Amino acid sequence: MLNLVSKRYWFFAFSLLIIIPGLIALGAWGLRPSIDFAGGTLWELRFTEKQEAEQGFDKQINEIFTRHSHPEAVTQLVQRDPGGAAQEGVTAIVRSKFVDPNAPERDAILQDLNERYGSVQLQRFQSVGPTVSAESTRAAIIAVLGASVAILAYLTLAFRKAPHPIRYGICALIAMLHDVLLVVGIAAILGRLIGLEVDALFLTALLTVISFSVHDTIVVFDRVRENVRRMPGTPFEEVVNHSLVQTLVRSINTQMTTLFTLLAVLLFGGETIRHFILILTIGLISGTYSSIFNAAQLLVVWENGELGRFLGREKRRAATA
Repeated sequence: MLNLVSKRYWFFAFSLLIIIPGLIALGAWGLRPSIDFAGGTLWELRFTEKQEAEQGFDKQINEIFTRHSHPEAVTQLVQRDPGGAAQEGVTAIVRSKFVDPNAPERDAILQDLNERYGSVQLQRFQSVGPTVSAESTRAAIIAVLGASVAILAYLTLAFRKAPHPIRYGICALIAMLHDVLLVVGIAAILGRLIGLEVDALFLTALLTVISFSVHDTIVVFDRVRENVRRMPGTPFEEVVNHSLVQTLVRSINTQMTTLFTLLAVLLFGGETIRHFILILTIGLISGTYSSIFNAAQLLVVWENGELGRFLGREKRRAATA
């Protein structure tokens, strides 16, 4: 039989190894919020006429916005023909500070763009004021915290007949925190590399990742609870290892079917949901790992009092020194 529990500290070390780079990126660069959370205006512009073969097309668009008191505007060319941005049918996404949809400023910018580049279609114009963005940020934080509290309460109630039921809820939350930190850290890295933005879809993906993680953790914990009753007198470490081996294949098979579907959508789906599916895929893999190699292992660490013994040894070493 596989002895997964005996290697628990290797699993913990691997988790730290993949989380720490994301935390460093999060501290250095932070997340790249969309206008849902940062406020501002998003312009989606379609340049239908053939453009001159010139470099720095995005910078030229920025210059027009700068003349209209928007030096902070950032342009991203998101759709190009094989010939590059100089070909017909260029789509540009411009993010600027808040612009009132009914203000003359909006029409003035569009007029300048039309005068320089011919026919320019405004396919999307989305403005979010600072008050709305602040409320969205607050609602997002409340949603994540509320889900965490509800999960803790439910698991404690569901495992109330098991020894120390509160431990199941707390270990599930720690495993869930592992997945959240991993996803948020990778989002910070991808925001720097490919411009991934934290928007409402990202929040939806994060909450879905939480549900994936907790669902798989409950399957493992439920088997642990059953085996505790079936194997009286057996060391808890062996009970947990036996439960992991029993659920390992089931957990992997269940998650792999979902993973194949997500990969298909990621490869062949539309551009608008690609980042959403990417976050879901990363979270699904992380949730499967944490439920098997972190959550159940934490139960063993807690049951054996290993953390207290470790801290006690550290205190004794400090006193000796």
